[in-house]
Amino acid sequence: MEVVSNEINVRTGSESMPSHIARPASGGPYPGLVVVMEAFGLNAHIKSITDRFASEGFVAIAPNLYFRQDNNVVAYNDLPGAFRLMGALKDDQVVADMGAAIDHLKGLKEVKPNFGTTGFCMGGRVAFLTACRDARVKATAPFYGGGMVSSRQPGVKAPIDYVSGLKAPVLAFFGGKDAFIPIAEVDKFRDALKAAGREAEIVLYGDADHGF
Repeated sequence: MEVVSNEINVRTGSESMPSHIARPASGGPYPGLVVVMEAFGLNAHIKSITDRFASEGFVAIAPNLYFRQDNNVVAYNDLPGAFRLMGALKDDQVVADMGAAIDHLKGLKEVKPNFGTTGFCMGGRVAFLTACRDARVKATAPFYGGGMVSSRQPGVKAPIDYVSGLKAPVLAFFGGKDAFIPIAEVDKFRDALKAAGREAEIVLYGDADHGF
């Protein structure tokens, strides 16, 4: 399916958030999807994934959640830079920015009133957190999102602590050899969703490492 993509600015509060948006070149309306970047920022790889989702029949938007920070895209071998950027994010602000991306999709005539979230690494956590805190999200598919059931920052709730607000089915993907997300944590995530009575499928690729 032919795709049209471009760079836009999305209004979030009083600020403008750079974002990459892609859609099928014709037809519609299509479901809307927010694609959440990895810890390394809104780079060419995430933009290409966003375009791939559009080629499958979504209007997909990838917001730059680091836009308030300088030097907000780092190389894949720059873990200190990624941790610096990721560590500056605040969940309440992230959820508001994600809501702004959904608002933008909602205002497009090419988009159905059906919204999903997906994301990778840090973005997997954000995709699930947003689904728990924004009832407009009707499906979420996080990839190897860490910190789902146990907070990694003092005083910050884990996404699963908001599970009572989750209205979306969950399809989550993890790697069995992922040192960042032990299998015990994946099991806790699965068990917590089951205990909450939420519809969820957890896919574990036994031989996959983080970022597969």
